[in-house]
Amino acid sequence: MNKPVVVPAETLTEPVVVAGITPAASAGPAYIVLAGISFSHFLNDTMQSLIASVYPILKDTYALDFAQIGMITLAFQFTASLLQPVVGHYTDKKAQPYSLSIGMASTFFGLLLLSAAHQYLVILIAAALVGLGSAVFHPESARIARLASGGRYGFAQSVFQLGGSFGTSMGPVLAALIVVPFGQGSIAWFSSIAFLAIVILWRIGRWYEPQIKAKKAAPIQAHPDAPSSRRVAVALAVLVALLFSKQLYVSSLSSYYIFYLIDRFNVSTQAAQMYLFIFLAANAVGAFLGGPLGDRFGRKIVIWISILGALPFTLALPYAGLTASAVLTVIIGLIISSTTSSIIVFAQELVPHRFGMISGVFFGVAFGIGGLGAAVLGKLADHTSIEFVYQVCAYLPAIGLLAVFLPKLPRHAR
Repeated sequence: MNKPVVVPAETLTEPVVVAGITPAASAGPAYIVLAGISFSHFLNDTMQSLIASVYPILKDTYALDFAQIGMITLAFQFTASLLQPVVGHYTDKKAQPYSLSIGMASTFFGLLLLSAAHQYLVILIAAALVGLGSAVFHPESARIARLASGGRYGFAQSVFQLGGSFGTSMGPVLAALIVVPFGQGSIAWFSSIAFLAIVILWRIGRWYEPQIKAKKAAPIQAHPDAPSSRRVAVALAVLVALLFSKQLYVSSLSSYYIFYLIDRFNVSTQAAQMYLFIFLAANAVGAFLGGPLGDRFGRKIVIWISILGALPFTLALPYAGLTASAVLTVIIGLIISSTTSSIIVFAQELVPHRFGMISGVFFGVAFGIGGLGAAVLGKLADHTSIEFVYQVCAYLPAIGLLAVFLPKLPRHAR
């Protein structure tokens, strides 16, 4: 009972028995593996969030405009967008247990390059390298989280998302405490985080490798109540649109909220970074709660509530004072981020035989479109104002009305 069970890479639907875990524990999630992959997600997204957090330094040092700031976001997120579905499609056919640690090496070199960059083009290349690390990391790590879920897919996805969300929230804090006082060169210190992540992911790869060897995957039999292929295609398009609306709004805050607070309320850069941390920390909490709620009440209802539920608060944000803005961003972060896990798991259950590709599409394309939107918003801010950008973005959660087109999944895949 304590020997590893070989699980087909494409059919991750059954609980996994992991070496060293007792039979009682093996019936549920492999918590050590989930903790490891979530902590790795924390480290990965901490490093990624440094890019947006040092925008004020780069803007002042190199006299960049908002459109150029948006292009840095685009270079990072579009790299991930372009490659994540490709990585996911490839690993659907041939899983690569050690690709995570290899991909993290790209982030390692991207940080070192960013710390030493003195030209705008070099900054773009550094951001693209960090995006490349993200492209390799997310599809396969999401597969590992599901493999270690013990059937609690929403819970496992939330644990995985929790690490990434808290990592994203730590970027502004670390930038305020380290990068602002010590300058651009101090970014190189964070390469030690990348090295730690490489070590952890190599160890997880050793656990993952026995799970994907041997038997060929059996054909997946469609559930008799499963939606038709046409309904699945429509549902996937709707889910991409919903995740896009959520991600674009979050991207507008993570990329430009610091400038918004500085311009409107005359706060310092460090104070603005702390306000951004508050919003991102609320995102992390909401991301964790969304998965278990989807397991319990159904993912469709969580998607409805989390997207549309944020709309009244996003509409109020552009007209609120400093304290009220902080409170509103906490509420918005809690509500809107709870949808991520439910959207991703819903999509995975619609197309279970293309798990890696679907994970890559939703981690890559939808997030990458958010990066493209951030570049457009930067251009809009240059021609109007940051305040006008937030007045426009306030209506993005209304796209949640598209959830009416989502099909009802069979009871075993809610």
